[in-house]
Amino acid sequence: MKGPIYRVIDANFNRVREGLRVCEEFARFVSNDKDLTEDFKRARNRVSKLYNSFLNDRKFLFFARNVAKDVGRRGFRFERQRSKSLDVFWANLHRSKEALRVLEEFTKLLDGNTSDDFRRLRYKLYELEKKAFKKLQALLSFR
Repeated sequence: MKGPIYRVIDANFNRVREGLRVCEEFARFVSNDKDLTEDFKRARNRVSKLYNSFLNDRKFLFFARNVAKDVGRRGFRFERQRSKSLDVFWANLHRSKEALRVLEEFTKLLDGNTSDDFRRLRYKLYELEKKAFKKLQALLSFR
């Protein structure tokens, strides 16, 4: 039964796109960095393209979704605590990398080529993380 696998994939597609969008908005509005904004937008769009090409019929993902019975939907107390906007950025970048790893692993069960795409994108995020760290060092102390 692939229902639970589709559920994992659906949740992590959403997670990675949401996380990248937060990073994009931080780069755009908080750091005013055009290059980083474009980098995060490209990464988010790449995930969306993978999503759109992953299944011929996305209804499998939608039908697998069960928000009401999701035992982890309430979150954890530490997820509600951020002291600086930069904390929001880093938390969402890490969330995106983790979600890509989950997608990489679970799509192996359905399509190895797509799994490779997620692996490559995860490594691109590692590079983008390093680039962002270098550019955002000045923000580390006051945001």
